[in-house]
Amino acid sequence: MILRCPALSALAGISHGWFTRKGGVSSGLYDSLNTGYGSSDDRANVGENRGRIADALGVSRDRLVSCYQVHSPDVVVATTPWAWQDNPKADALVTREPGLALGTSHADCGPVLFADAEARVIGAAHAGWKGAFTGVLEATVDAMIGLGARREAIVATLGPTISGEAYEVGPEFVERFKEAGETVARWFKPSDKPGHAMFDLPAYIVHRLTRAGVQASSLGLCTYADESRFFSYRRTTHRAEADYGRHLSAIALQDE
Repeated sequence: MILRCPALSALAGISHGWFTRKGGVSSGLYDSLNTGYGSSDDRANVGENRGRIADALGVSRDRLVSCYQVHSPDVVVATTPWAWQDNPKADALVTREPGLALGTSHADCGPVLFADAEARVIGAAHAGWKGAFTGVLEATVDAMIGLGARREAIVATLGPTISGEAYEVGPEFVERFKEAGETVARWFKPSDKPGHAMFDLPAYIVHRLTRAGVQASSLGLCTYADESRFFSYRRTTHRAEADYGRHLSAIALQDE
């Protein structure tokens, strides 16, 4: 049910995890640890699934917070918990409050967890192509520094994300990156469809993290390819299914 990163696990006073689709109470398309209130799953099931994640992180069930994600570069500084109905519109959270878990929701986009154990500042970001392209990762780092973190001490790890082998995009997508001055040959490979390309989102995210000056790594896991463990928006789209489940990635500071 839980995936962890050795670099984050080695840090004292921090609990974290990328949660797979296993270990929950949902059924059907949402089998079984669906955490998406934006899905059509029963809200009681979603609440129980999120509660199990809070339990696994060692925080109270009412102290796991997340955002209403809009593929933005916006970051929220969390100081107290809120109800899911009050989720702020943003795509990243940071805090220095112990016992408060930060969660982001994913089903192909990049879930990045951040921590500076010495400063006791943590962060979580939802980085799809648009969020990564417009600076959500750098904004998360800057917000952590605003709370006392040191850039060079921040450990940031990317969890399960759609891989370059599964993410086909159109010519206008590649052109957008060219216009921004990105070296597109690093991120795009030709696809079987003329004019289209395969986009390596995980590599791009790690590049942006590295460029931001933090200690960056990736779990190297593809949500699209591993159906037994992961939900995937794109896989659902290709199958014309009615809906899809969402994962949660989360991180918390333990009480001192």
